[in-house]
Amino acid sequence: MIPVVSPNAMRARRLFFLAANLLTYATMLVVLAHAIGWSGLNLILFATFAIFTPWSVLGFWNAAIGLTLLFSPRRPQTLRPDPPVTLRTAIIMTIRNEDPERAVARLRRVQQSIDATGEGAWFAFFLLSDTTHPDIAAREEVAMAAWRAQAPSPDRLHYRRRVRNPGFKAGNVMDFCQHWGDDFELMLTLDADSLMSGPAVLHLSRIMQANPRFGIVQGLVTGLPSASMFARTFQFGMRHGMRSYTMGQAWWTGDCGPFWGHNAIIRIAPFRDYCVLPKLPGRPPFGGDILSHDQVEAALMRRAGFEVRLQPVAGGSWEDNPPTVLDYIRRDLRWCQGNLQYLRLLGTPGLRPVSRFQLLWAILMFISIPAWTLMIALLPAAAWELRDMPAPGLMALYWLFLLMYLSPKLAGYLHTACSRHRRARYGGLARFAVGVVCELVFSALQFSVTSLHVSGFIAALLVGKSTTWSGQAREIRTVSWREAARAFWPQTLFGLALHGALLAIAPSIVPWALPFTLGYLLAIPFAVVTAHPAIGNWCARHELCAVPEERDPPPELIGLSRAPTAVISRSAT
Repeated sequence: MIPVVSPNAMRARRLFFLAANLLTYATMLVVLAHAIGWSGLNLILFATFAIFTPWSVLGFWNAAIGLTLLFSPRRPQTLRPDPPVTLRTAIIMTIRNEDPERAVARLRRVQQSIDATGEGAWFAFFLLSDTTHPDIAAREEVAMAAWRAQAPSPDRLHYRRRVRNPGFKAGNVMDFCQHWGDDFELMLTLDADSLMSGPAVLHLSRIMQANPRFGIVQGLVTGLPSASMFARTFQFGMRHGMRSYTMGQAWWTGDCGPFWGHNAIIRIAPFRDYCVLPKLPGRPPFGGDILSHDQVEAALMRRAGFEVRLQPVAGGSWEDNPPTVLDYIRRDLRWCQGNLQYLRLLGTPGLRPVSRFQLLWAILMFISIPAWTLMIALLPAAAWELRDMPAPGLMALYWLFLLMYLSPKLAGYLHTACSRHRRARYGGLARFAVGVVCELVFSALQFSVTSLHVSGFIAALLVGKSTTWSGQAREIRTVSWREAARAFWPQTLFGLALHGALLAIAPSIVPWALPFTLGYLLAIPFAVVTAHPAIGNWCARHELCAVPEERDPPPELIGLSRAPTAVISRSAT
């Protein structure tokens, strides 16, 4: 269960966390100012550093607190029988222009796992479609009809398709609440790529049952096994980075926790009554429907007096990750536009300070990326400007920033490495260490590849360009050299110009810059290689960056179809 902390203790935690972050951030700014001085160019460098550094500072302190908690001795729990479920819960899966057979198979697995617990009568299952393509909608109907025909209790299975789609996913969920909300106390939200075990669902349900003031409980989500090299390497790092990060985050956010929009349980009545999203004034990209709805809903739920809690321990809650870097970028750009819309919500009356901070933090997550890109672009000019200055302060700052930037993952890797049992779940120390090295190289390259796209997209938003909500690619597919070149030629030219200038001006800096700049040069081959099915299958066979469910799959994952050998062309997605 989730421990409840007194208001005074929570206030002390938040003051400590705030003071630690501000002191660390101020120290880094002072060191930088002392090292580079206050010339015109250096002022720009100072400003960019000041914008992108807070994200790493907060990640460091979340990881430090989380790792301390993970290593803290836990009191033995007195085993008591689980209380019976007494609240009716709707399991809802939202879908839009995606593979319906695949989504229905996932939802069916959830139903079977819940029914196996003996508590299935308390749950009903809804496939809520916003699909706009008639042929896909027809397949949805067929898949649901086939499921109902084979189900022992078909009256618990429901399908609804909206002809009009106001509000995108948030509107889809709210439509459900308004039409079916009186029949259920709780709803558990799933995306089309989500999967949860019956015990994990019942655990969240019992938390809500025992705490009537909990409005949302967000479960920790981990990545499913994949034969895509991109997905498996990405989720290997994400799983370890999130372990300490979310543990620390839950420690200080308390009743103002995050909400990620899926694999979470929600109390329907307050959500329906208080969490209707405003339609922002003006036209997209910053007006209209809010694309990143989840954290706004969390803030509105907390404003209404209901708590939003994070369950930071993983188990029985999964999702798929994008199979290629191109699909990752498409998803990231929608999040980027949605998070920047929060600029118009920061002044919303009545929000709790922590909720308002989380909106601001979501904005900074993307605003920091153009600042980083600008600093990288200015490296040659900075090298020339600082050629006669002593380097010890800058080198200390370099290593400190690198440590903070990597700290959530390093903390997770350390936690796994220090336990024989945890190492064994990843194939032993040697295989785990190889996975760690591969993932750290991968993540350094991936950030450079994607950061230029995000920076360009934010610049385009300022002149009115907008994205929208569309179906996401879930299955493995190839990325051709032509497709990669078309997408990443700007990164390649940027990398060539950057490294050419550095080699001409200050070649000694190049080795230190490579962790942050090599990805620009390798963007095209990175996209092709990490999507190549043969390479992904080789990684899967040799358990490179394997997750524990890959080596010892739980019942919900056995035989689960993720089409590991299917290759989908770009035109089919």
